[in-house]
Amino acid sequence: MSTSRPAPSARSNPTILGVGAALPASLVTNADLVARLDTSDEWIVRRTGIRERRFLEPGQPLVELAREACVAALEDAGHAASEVDQVIVATFTADRLTPGLAPALAARIGATRAGVVDLNAACAGWLYGLDHAAALIESGRARLVLVCAAEALSRVTDHEDRSTAVLFGDGAGAVLVGPGGPGLGIGAVAHGYDDEAADTLYAERDERLLRMDGQAVYRHAVARMTEAAREVLARNGLRIDQIDYFVAHQANARIIGAVADALGVAHEKVSFNVERTANTSAASIPLALAAAQRDGLLPPGALVGMVAFGAGFVWAAAVASWKNVSPTP
Repeated sequence: MSTSRPAPSARSNPTILGVGAALPASLVTNADLVARLDTSDEWIVRRTGIRERRFLEPGQPLVELAREACVAALEDAGHAASEVDQVIVATFTADRLTPGLAPALAARIGATRAGVVDLNAACAGWLYGLDHAAALIESGRARLVLVCAAEALSRVTDHEDRSTAVLFGDGAGAVLVGPGGPGLGIGAVAHGYDDEAADTLYAERDERLLRMDGQAVYRHAVARMTEAAREVLARNGLRIDQIDYFVAHQANARIIGAVADALGVAHEKVSFNVERTANTSAASIPLALAAAQRDGLLPPGALVGMVAFGAGFVWAAAVASWKNVSPTP
């Protein structure tokens, strides 16, 4: 595919222009899992907050979900795929080992002149992609960047392991990032990693199944996401009471609640989308943002706090003014 690139433009303030989401049709409830695992709906809900998740059908390509989410994001933003300068996909469960998901996705949506790249930062991948997109807009190297996260965790879940089989689901979410109006836009992003804890949450190339120490992951996730959220607020000169809506990686309702409590965020301002999606890794934050917009919780200009933690360990936090665009004259 030819990728005729536009000349660098003037520096712009980046913002999220549109959001989209996609979930597979196949619904797997806690009752479905209880029927074959030694567990109960009460235990799953009490420990995780999860009631249902969606799985791709066997052989169904993940790129189909990614395409649906990106088309929705473009429609929400009022832009065509042919205008997109770069497509960034966060995933570690692409349809093939190589090539990545981004080229197939760009082709399917008609982003004919876009640069394409996959990145893997586990559950924090979408926030890293958002940071890259903001930098491209700020530098003038791109005007419109599509940031998609798509995961098929059903492919890497041990469905006979009751400690992990209840946790994961499949899904895709996307945002279109472009020039916005004066103000915060997408603020400075905080990042971190801890390679010494890599054996706590991982999947090996030969077995290709997620393995984790759940208690250790819980402790690290709460501590690191709390620290990262505080850091990103400080870097952007903000207080926690200025955040209108808070989205933590949707891994587990107990983790989300613990982080919100440590930060002093009222739970009515916090996303608990994990109830219906389970842990969708990198896709969880854009899926939650799409749900929040659908439910009227993200009016234009709302200040959104976002934080994620995943295998690696890798974590990140960001703040953004939702759809912070200049009014049309």
